[in-house]
Amino acid sequence: MVYTFREGVAASVGHDLVLEATSWSADITVGDDDTVKVDAAADLATLVVRKGLRGVKPLSDRDKREIAHTARTLLDTDHQPKATFGSTSVTRDGNAGTIAGELTIRGVTRPFTLTVTETEPDHVTASGELLSQTDFGIKRYTAFFGALKLADRVRVEVEVDLSGVGT
Repeated sequence: MVYTFREGVAASVGHDLVLEATSWSADITVGDDDTVKVDAAADLATLVVRKGLRGVKPLSDRDKREIAHTARTLLDTDHQPKATFGSTSVTRDGNAGTIAGELTIRGVTRPFTLTVTETEPDHVTASGELLSQTDFGIKRYTAFFGALKLADRVRVEVEVDLSGVGT
């Protein structure tokens, strides 16, 4: 899931959004020395809007389709549809941990860190904040002559069911 936030003097008119990449994959490899490597990819061309939060009125299905289309355009998914992540280090502390690595969007690679929490046995949530999507060359959405803007920060959250995964 991708969470976006709005800002600007007309922020109350817009919505904070919850988007989902419906096609993604991740590989977790544990080495003989117990080192862990995580590689993930999301097809940004499959982004759909799941919710619009805190807006003046609810989002219609048409609104959701238009927002998803705009997001795919801003992300240039026709030319660079994949976002990828590769870990450089994985640390564990009890039922939590950190996955540090490199995130690539639109061909631009930047450091990115996920905080991992075991929410129940064999279920984990990994989340992190992309503090500046413009660092990836993503133009922020604006409306009403800039009075409504998409905030530069974006939150990413992944829920993973590890039951049935070999040890």
